[in-house]
Formats: sequence, C-alpha cells, structure tokens
Amino acid sequence: MAKKTVQLIEESSVRVLIVDDHAIVRKGIRALLSEAGGFEVVAEADNGQAAVLRAQESQPDVILMDLLMPGMDGIEATRQIISRQPQTRILVLTSFAADNKVFPAIKAGALGYLLKDSSPSELIRAILQVHHGEPSLHPTIARKLLQEIARPAELQPTPEALTAREVMVLQLIAQGLSNQEIADRVAISESTVRAHVSRILAKLHLASRTQAALYAVREGLTDAGMRAEA
Repeated sequence: MAKKTVQLIEESSVRVLIVDDHAIVRKGIRALLSEAGGFEVVAEADNGQAAVLRAQESQPDVILMDLLMPGMDGIEATRQIISRQPQTRILVLTSFAADNKVFPAIKAGALGYLLKDSSPSELIRAILQVHHGEPSLHPTIARKLLQEIARPAELQPTPEALTAREVMVLQLIAQGLSNQEIADRVAISESTVRAHVSRILAKLHLASRTQAALYAVREGLTDAGMRAEA
C-alpha cells in the first residue's frame, strides 16, 4: 500500500464488516485492510441474513455490502440494518451498475456505491468517506444519479390506479426480477405477468421496465406497507 494512502488512515481504527458470498473476495479485502492499517475487520458474512445478525453483534462503523447473494440480498439487508442501526454506514461493493440495483440500494440507505473494478486506494478512500458520513460513488454511479436528476419529468400517471396485483408486480420489477421469476414468485403464468407489465407501463405512461423500476423507487412504492386499490 502506498504511503500516501496510508497517511489518509486515522489513528483510531475503523471497524468494518465484510459481506460477500465469495470467501476469496472477503479474504482479499481483509488482507488489503490489514496492509493499509487503521482498520479492524470485526466480522464477515456470506449472505444478507447473516449480515443483519453480524451487524447487530459486532456494531461495525462501516459495512462493505455485496448485492447479489443467496437468500436475502444486499439491498434487503441494507434496508433492515439501517432501520435497526441508523448510525451504521453502508458502502455497496458490487459488480453490478444496473439501474435496478443502484437506485434501490441507495433508497435502502447505502451511503456509498463502489464497483469491484475499483482500485485498492479507491476502496480505502470510499470506506473513509462513508465513515465520515460523506457519500462515495463510483463515477459510473454518480453519472447515473445526475442523469436521473436532470431527466425531464414524465407524463403524469393515469388517474386509473394500479390494482393490488399490479403493485405487487411493480415491486418485483423494482427488485430486478424477470417475468419468469415474478411468475414463479406470485404463482401465475409468465404470459399473465407480461400482461400486468403492459398495463403498468400504460397506466404510468412509462416506456420500459427500467423506467418502471425507477418510478417505484422514486415514489416509495418499494417500501413495506404501501397501499393500492384492488
């Protein structure tokens, strides 16, 4: 680790929880932080459910959160951890830059979003930034957010409300599920899912599933307890 990077580290150690379903990734990050100095890896987890438990047990300052994991994913784990431990800083560390991952993760409470092709010094810097309560975004993610903010407002949704089933399908779209995965989750046919998606896009005046996912995140429709007309 270059001296310049080491000088960025504070005297007091930053307590870190590493969440990733690949042991080799966790081992690599642990070695990197150990070499950098100024960090203490207090726990590891290989899925979202374990991350929630380890966060409660170890009370880390910063959590490095992967997104795509078996069982509970990183987005849901982030949501649960922030709801229970709002002082904890979460830095997403993933290979995925798709809109249906970026926006839900930030909506769930992640303070930073870094891609795994980042350099070691970028990871160190990002951990320190979120530890200080400052957002840290990979340039690709920052551009996405700026483009979304600058995008002109779309047409207002039709007065016809989404049905309860359409709201459910919209939630699952926002989670990044395919039509077949939605069909399996809701126990309906894939053709029925396609019909629901078409009606959702028509009612909301949207052109694609990505826009539907962004709409759901912006409007808070991914939150628990949302309401819709049956």
